[in-house]
Amino acid sequence: MEDFLTTKALKRPAVVLGAGTMGSRIALMLATRGGEVRIFDRQEQTAQKAIAYIEKNLPTIVSTTKDGKAGSVTVSPTLEDALTNAWLVIEALPEKLDLKTAIFTQLDQLAPDDAILATNSSSFPSSRLVSGVKRKNRVLNTHFMMPPEKRAVELMSCGATDQNIMENLAHYFHEVGLSPYLVKKESMGFIENRIWAAIKREALCVAAEGIADPETVDRLYCETQGTPAGPFKLMDQVGLDIVLQIEEHYAEVFPQLPEAPRTLLRKMIAENRLGVKSGRGFYDYNEKTS
Repeated sequence: MEDFLTTKALKRPAVVLGAGTMGSRIALMLATRGGEVRIFDRQEQTAQKAIAYIEKNLPTIVSTTKDGKAGSVTVSPTLEDALTNAWLVIEALPEKLDLKTAIFTQLDQLAPDDAILATNSSSFPSSRLVSGVKRKNRVLNTHFMMPPEKRAVELMSCGATDQNIMENLAHYFHEVGLSPYLVKKESMGFIENRIWAAIKREALCVAAEGIADPETVDRLYCETQGTPAGPFKLMDQVGLDIVLQIEEHYAEVFPQLPEAPRTLLRKMIAENRLGVKSGRGFYDYNEKTS
């Protein structure tokens, strides 16, 4: 197994495209073993905010990583500068298929021939992004959960990914303090998201069918599963408009899914009950608490 840490990661930069919440957190984890990480984002303010977040949190995260050592994280002024001599490029841009497809076509042309090209997309399998990529064997999904709090990352082939790249990259992720999981075949939603989507969907069905109210479902779920929050409370935190978008995407792939959860979500959204961000969803967040 090739040791990316010594042969590439400590000698060549890793690149994260997109400096939003996920991009900054991914860059943070890649910088825990002394390597160079570059961030590229067309919004300078967003990029600088990411740097501030990383500088604040990197010492703490390094202390929790075996053989941890703080690396350097910088902002690149252009995409071309960011990709110079890169060994790994992780795309963490908004979930827009056209945008991602276009950037992967650029990456195939601009990145070094041996650079690994990965997408953090949770909605699109990387096979849908490679129409303009000639060297498809180096493209894959790397689906990060929400580091550093959750360090799991799922690796899924685009259908042509070199298996050695999959295994070596999983080993590298382990070395920087992440928990890698290999997905054996292409799957809409990967592993964890599909399981969680099924839980959310059934919880919505239970409420839509009048079997139990959200509060009852959450109390029972928390007691039996030992979790601090139930599915309805968690959906409120995500935002019910986002939950609906995800559910509609699943329904496009799996048309046999029940309609009731989407009908309930549409009704609530029409009433501006979006969850925490609107002050009311399945729970009322405007109530004063003593």
